[in-house]
Amino acid sequence: MSSESAITAAETPAANGHGEAHSTAGFKALMIGSIGVVYGDIGTSPLYALREAVVAASGSEAEPMAHAVLGVLSLILWALIIVVTLKYVVVLLRADNHGEGGTLALMALAQRAVTKGAGAIVLLGIISGALFYGDAVITPALSVLSAVEGIKLVTSTFDPYVVPLTVIILVILFSVQSRGTARVAAFFGPVMCVWFAIIAIAALPQIARHPEVLYALNPIHAVSFMLHHGVIGFVTLGAVFLAVTGAEALYADLGHFGKRPIQTAWLFIVLPSLTLNYMGQAALLLADPKAIENPFFLMFPDWALIPMVALATLATVIASQAVITGAYSLTRQAIQLGLLPRFEIRHTSEAHSGQIYMPRINRLLLIAVILLVLMFRSSSALASAYGISVTGTMVVTAMMGFVVIWRVWKWSPFAAAALIAPFLFLDLTFLAANLLKVWEGGWVPLALGAAMIVVMYTWRHGSRLLFEKSRKLEFPLADLVAMLEKRPPQRVSGTAVFLTSDPVSAPTALMHSLKHYKVLHQKNIILTIETAPTPRIDPSERVRMEQLSETFSKVTLKFGFMESPNVPKTLAIARKLGWQFDIMSTSFFLSRRALKPAAHSGMPSWQDHLFIALSRASNDATDYFQIPTGRVVEVGTQVTI
Repeated sequence: MSSESAITAAETPAANGHGEAHSTAGFKALMIGSIGVVYGDIGTSPLYALREAVVAASGSEAEPMAHAVLGVLSLILWALIIVVTLKYVVVLLRADNHGEGGTLALMALAQRAVTKGAGAIVLLGIISGALFYGDAVITPALSVLSAVEGIKLVTSTFDPYVVPLTVIILVILFSVQSRGTARVAAFFGPVMCVWFAIIAIAALPQIARHPEVLYALNPIHAVSFMLHHGVIGFVTLGAVFLAVTGAEALYADLGHFGKRPIQTAWLFIVLPSLTLNYMGQAALLLADPKAIENPFFLMFPDWALIPMVALATLATVIASQAVITGAYSLTRQAIQLGLLPRFEIRHTSEAHSGQIYMPRINRLLLIAVILLVLMFRSSSALASAYGISVTGTMVVTAMMGFVVIWRVWKWSPFAAAALIAPFLFLDLTFLAANLLKVWEGGWVPLALGAAMIVVMYTWRHGSRLLFEKSRKLEFPLADLVAMLEKRPPQRVSGTAVFLTSDPVSAPTALMHSLKHYKVLHQKNIILTIETAPTPRIDPSERVRMEQLSETFSKVTLKFGFMESPNVPKTLAIARKLGWQFDIMSTSFFLSRRALKPAAHSGMPSWQDHLFIALSRASNDATDYFQIPTGRVVEVGTQVTI
């Protein structure tokens, strides 16, 4: 006999995540919040994007030519229109997974919609997620470094202090992560609103002096530049792409703010502001080609330089914060989807379940970011390393978007291809252009991405091999229950909960308990925790119970991949099903496996050792599932893989 829990949403406040907030919070507040979190990365691109693109377009010329400036400007503006506005704002924001966005949410949505080829979709998701970590490392280094470099325009005596000051700012940024972003995040939106207003206003005098930059709105200038510049034009695309890095954040943060606030902020605030600023920089270069040194800061009068460097630094810290938080969220999703081992997750807010801190990920990101700053030492050098990981992610997003449009939206494959093909072609073109920068620093995100792909694939494949091997060795649960009902051992009072990933087989901890203690609790729960391919689970589907006998029950707890499982809290909900659960009279039995490599494991020897190392680094199940340590009994077993 089985029974389903019937728990209302009101009884589990966090169940609906941010979806409930969309109906209660003011639309303006959500829009301003999205400006601070979603658009930090793309909003700080004017610090370096046009400069790097014009330098690439000028080739061997010491100073940029007018046709190169207008051509680059037109390419940047139309990249913003096609890639960001059409692909993300108009199309992909509609492809949500129960309100959530991002590549792993899209992967889960596409995976549910297909019967064949699910493995290929998982592989695309792994590639996309792995490439994001490359972006998460480069964005803070490049953004903060480009902002601090503005101080060199005040006086050259500050030159030796740019790198040390950047390192200090980054160390402080990563050091305060453990305190949470709830208080600081309230200022993100207003600060970025001020940023967008100032960079737009500063461009107006330059545009008034050289209104010919308005011609760049005609795409013929972009097409003409590409046709007449051959290889240089293709190389320039790699730098032009810097202007649209951060577009993935529009989709990734969909669940936090909702579609309409993100769309409105882009169309009416962010896009107009970026357009004006890029035009202003181009107009300055037409008037003074020597301003190519740093056209963004040179638009401002001397007295405003130091305040603008301070504001730019604050804006880049906000942009970096969004990427760091995104890395935490992506890691949690990857853990829940079985792509990474369990890492410690700390919740930094009682009100918002999405605000988390992961100490190990934070340390790894800090080390990688500092190494990048010390290796490249300038934003121009570091810009060469940027772009490859983002373009790779965009290519994968377009591919999975095609599957969703075809199989979930029920478009014909020809209509879906007609919609996605232009975006995919443009993404592949940008990717090819960025691959030309591999030896100039582009190898960094590729190496990071490749390393993460190996880690994710090894963990997923090794976990499956281990599961299959364990199942062959374990005793069927139904047979064990029947045998114990016929010949019951001595009973002890209380409830025993046996945590297992395989509800069909008898848990190892149960078998060892019977073998060594030769007793059985009055009530025994075989507990399985499942991760659904949706971001969050409806409270009515959270708990499923099945009575196997008078002594044994099977309980399945279901969580979305955006949720952090809390076993005791969720089991307490089962009281509504009539189950008398008392944490003080309950013992949780967990199996702790000691892995050793086998001669024939199904993986190469180096992968065996990597899987074992990842398993040892995995966070303890007791902590991850938030089980009180005083109620846990761990049973050790040795397993070869």
